[in-house]
Amino acid sequence: MSDAETPAEQLRLLLAPKATYEVVRFFFLRGLGVLYAVAFSILLFQFSPLLGSHGLLPAARYVERVQAAYGGWGAFARVPSIFFWIGTSDATFAFFAWLGFILSVLVALGLTNAVVQFFVWAIYLSFVHVGQVFYGYGWEMQLSETGFLAVFLCPIATLSPFAKTRVPIVPVVCLRWLIARIMLGAGLIKLRGDPCWRDFTCLVYHYETQPIPGPLTVLFHSLPVWAHKIGVGFNHLVEVVAPFFAFGPRKARIVAGCLFVSFQVILILSGNLAFLNWLTLLPAIACFDDRFLARIVPKKLQERLMSIAEREPPRTAMLASVGYGLTVAVLSIGPVLNLLSPRQAMNTSFDPFNLVGSYGAFGSVGKERYEIVIEGTSAEVPDADAEWIAYEFPCKPGDPNRRPCLITPYHYRLDWQIWFAAFRGVNREPWLAFLMWKLLLGEPEIKSLLANDPFPAAPPRYIRADLYRYQLVKLGDPDPAVWRRTRVDEVVKPVSKDSPELRRFLVKTAF
Repeated sequence: MSDAETPAEQLRLLLAPKATYEVVRFFFLRGLGVLYAVAFSILLFQFSPLLGSHGLLPAARYVERVQAAYGGWGAFARVPSIFFWIGTSDATFAFFAWLGFILSVLVALGLTNAVVQFFVWAIYLSFVHVGQVFYGYGWEMQLSETGFLAVFLCPIATLSPFAKTRVPIVPVVCLRWLIARIMLGAGLIKLRGDPCWRDFTCLVYHYETQPIPGPLTVLFHSLPVWAHKIGVGFNHLVEVVAPFFAFGPRKARIVAGCLFVSFQVILILSGNLAFLNWLTLLPAIACFDDRFLARIVPKKLQERLMSIAEREPPRTAMLASVGYGLTVAVLSIGPVLNLLSPRQAMNTSFDPFNLVGSYGAFGSVGKERYEIVIEGTSAEVPDADAEWIAYEFPCKPGDPNRRPCLITPYHYRLDWQIWFAAFRGVNREPWLAFLMWKLLLGEPEIKSLLANDPFPAAPPRYIRADLYRYQLVKLGDPDPAVWRRTRVDEVVKPVSKDSPELRRFLVKTAF
């Protein structure tokens, strides 16, 4: 650099990428908009019965408890959410869920800028922080981090399907850092966790015991043991080796990107892990560049995007991206130390705004699948002669003859949480008792979370919950059912809405 160059020109030259990333930004932002729209649609359909004023875990009560414990600003500092300031009425929640959904659709259409991205991020983060156990999943933190990063990929002033200036390089590097942390965190938690990841047998059990199986799960589960071992080897290659190539030479990055993408596609096909795998595809795109992605873009669109690459980002955008990069570097200290620790924590955020997290999945794999089956009866006496009818949930295994459904990237949160309750127990998932109580009352809102209503005329007199072991029937087995199940234990004995035991438990665990 010559002495005549201004500091701004020196910064521009330092940050000028050798490759361009307009196609990368094009796919990333539209994909993010679609996933935000899915996430807000989940809020629109499920927030009220789960977290509304009459829900299983009312968010308003949670906000009151946090405010009482820490005060206004103290509560916001620990769990940042706009609902600590603007109220927690059902109408307020519904308004912001609709606002977030509309803004997400605009993002998916390309009508976005840094301001729009910031508001979508802030709204969704606010819901996550009052969602309690139903929003305590790693992909909620991952969406928050990805969404905030998107702010620095967009222009500030314009609202157009096409950005007016090229992509700053710093957010692209941060995307690569994100995919590297996601993959490496998932890989290390496996190697440090269940021994079956080290003897290459985890996939023998995983497809059967994963939270919500999909239509092709039976096919994957029926593969021979040697194929499952190859699958575990591929898992280790993608999650432990490939992340180190995300910052390598161009060809190495592209190979790593192809491995990341193919791995997520396999996971999408093999089960229903909500929008986790779709979300993980987004930072993986940053391993590519426009020259590589151009082959899948129509020529006219390619020309339009390439014309943008010739325009320098404004100085303010470059400075903002540098400031964000430095912030990520500082906030990454905790996640990096966590990755190096033999006591690695899975899916943990080290700052209240979920800007830089540590991720991981399936550090341990269940060897047997257990399901809680809730049944009701209208009989006057809840004995063995009573007709017990099971409640079916949209995608949770229940009826052994019902085939697994396809829901990804959508997420039935109650179905997923019941999977946890099957091995954690009612005492660790007390909302299950509130669910049974509301079913005894026949509340219409809670029934919206069911696949069907087995008691449409009147609620049951009694309700119970039993624990079953489920085994997936492999391809070629003469059994026409999808699952074989065996009753294991009684989780909740038959209770009515007047049962003293149920009322005492509800009072004891009231939220």
